[in-house]
Amino acid sequence: MEETGQKTEDLKREFQEKKREVSTLRQQLNALGTDKENSYRELRSLRDKIKFRASKISSLKKERDDLTKQVKDIKGERDKLNKEVKDKAEERKEISQQKKEILQKLDFPEDPVKIKIMIEKMETQIVTEVMPFTQEQRINKKIKELKAKLKELEKIGTAWHEINQASSNLFETRKKAEDTHKNVQNLAKQSQDKHEEINRLYEELKELRTQEQPITEKYVQQKTQFEQLQKDLTEKQARLTELSKVLHEEDEKDYSTKVREKTNEVKEKLKKGKKLSTEDILAFQAMKD
Repeated sequence: MEETGQKTEDLKREFQEKKREVSTLRQQLNALGTDKENSYRELRSLRDKIKFRASKISSLKKERDDLTKQVKDIKGERDKLNKEVKDKAEERKEISQQKKEILQKLDFPEDPVKIKIMIEKMETQIVTEVMPFTQEQRINKKIKELKAKLKELEKIGTAWHEINQASSNLFETRKKAEDTHKNVQNLAKQSQDKHEEINRLYEELKELRTQEQPITEKYVQQKTQFEQLQKDLTEKQARLTELSKVLHEEDEKDYSTKVREKTNEVKEKLKKGKKLSTEDILAFQAMKD
């Protein structure tokens, strides 16, 4: 009997000890759970920043590569225009040289309209006037000289027109070349700006990944500790439940034993005709139940 009582007392002590341990574990689990959740939120925020920058870098690379391709294509167009400018400048130079050579052949520059009037007058004079043959020959010679001058002057007019046309073409082509060059510079600057932004984001990404590592390690450690505490708590709760059940059964056995003992006392009193106390009556009623 004493051995049974000692066993019950040991179980009760273990039960109280397990209750304290379970309470402590729950407090630790709640505190660690809060820390673990904070670490997870911090890690998720950091990874969102990393993901955003990685996506931005990918987008900027595509934009930069497109701009670089445009620069390459427009540079080819610009080079063609520059060559065309050079060719047209040479053409204009040649035409100007031709005009200069024609002017050098003439004694003096004349107005083509005046020369035509002079030729018409001389031709009319030959037809309408009677003159010596030698005079007619002199006039015909003069007419021939004037016609030669007129022909040279007409060449100058053609050359002048060609020079004007060449100058106009040269101006238009040079303007296109200049505009194309400005376009190349503008696109090249945009491409360089994208490249510099990519490098800046790479540096930020590198710094964020450096920050990510210790937080990840801390979170993994907290998660491992949390899972171990959960396991310990589950085991101790299971033992606590088991002890509670055993102690409940022991209490029931102890109560039944006490009732039987008290009942025997009541029966003995009844046999001897002794007066029953309130406690005796309750025990006797328990026996009948």
